[in-house]
Amino acid sequence: MSVRAKFQCSGKEGTTVFFHTVYSEDIQSEDGRFTKATPWGELRMTVDNPNAAIQFEPGRSYYLDFSPAD
Repeated sequence: MSVRAKFQCSGKEGTTVFFHTVYSEDIQSEDGRFTKATPWGELRMTVDNPNAAIQFEPGRSYYLDFSPAD
């Protein structure tokens, strides 16, 4: 089992990065398909590694994949 979501980085505060699900009314676009599958969501994560934290850019979208960890 795996599920893929698409989130956009909405901002950063220090080592905390904020994301929200993508939104588009154009159901033919990739963002529109993700909007239908994941209509709403937020993610906030603290990234202690500065080299990792700089990888996240506000306004840029990222895939988030969920799969069992066992």
